[in-house]
Amino acid sequence: MSDDALPELDALLASSAQLPALPRSAALLLAELAHVQPQLRRLNLHFGQDPVLAARLLALANGPAFQMARQVSGIPEALALASAQQLRTLVAAAPLGTAAQAMPGVSLAQFARYSQLTARLARALAGVLLQDQVAAYTVGLLHGLGELLLHLCIPQEMAAIDALVPPLDARRSLVEQQILGYGYEEVSARLAERWRLPARVVEALRYQNDPLAENACEPLAAIVHLASWRMRAHLAKLDEKQMADSFPGDVGVILGLDIDMVLQQDPFDWRRGQSAEDVVV
Repeated sequence: MSDDALPELDALLASSAQLPALPRSAALLLAELAHVQPQLRRLNLHFGQDPVLAARLLALANGPAFQMARQVSGIPEALALASAQQLRTLVAAAPLGTAAQAMPGVSLAQFARYSQLTARLARALAGVLLQDQVAAYTVGLLHGLGELLLHLCIPQEMAAIDALVPPLDARRSLVEQQILGYGYEEVSARLAERWRLPARVVEALRYQNDPLAENACEPLAAIVHLASWRMRAHLAKLDEKQMADSFPGDVGVILGLDIDMVLQQDPFDWRRGQSAEDVVV
């Protein structure tokens, strides 16, 4: 990252409080939290479907109130710490992605769906590799938040980048680095640092697009790299040959996973997916 890009990135990170949540997720959470005894299973489900609300929850759990900075890596742990009143306040204070606050160039519902499916794939792969499945889900869910913040804060620049390469193109980060001086993965990692998330989550986000970099040592980065590849291949409707040609085999070798093993990790119904074009509208 160039030094010239740092001031702009710092200003951009300060705007992260404006990231909007899905109205449906917020409504479901508030409805559950209105019960005398909210069900943790349902709270975990609803937070796990919205990257922005999940990030807010993890920031709360790793914040000063609980003195657990950089220790809480998953939604279940965070829910075990926070009271119902704290959760109600957190959800009620979140900006919502209503028509009046539409995210320039992005469908929030489709972004959340892509993020959730990537998280589920990352969790499945982590299970195969005997890695932390909760942390893998978190990294998968939050991995694209940098892209969301970029579209929110610099919509004109991002519209120009969208015209060059789609958001789910494998070249996306490289093009952003060439034009902006940093890619969405660095923004996601800086956000996680700002929220005091555990170092392994930060590192996995930072190296998600280059898990074999010299400084990369977090297996979760390679896991989310493969999970993201699988989801993007699905959304782009790649055929078997195209998937074989695009499979990041060098990453697979490091983890001991070949393409067939990765393709077997489909713990959900693909029919609810959408085309790659639907992610940005």
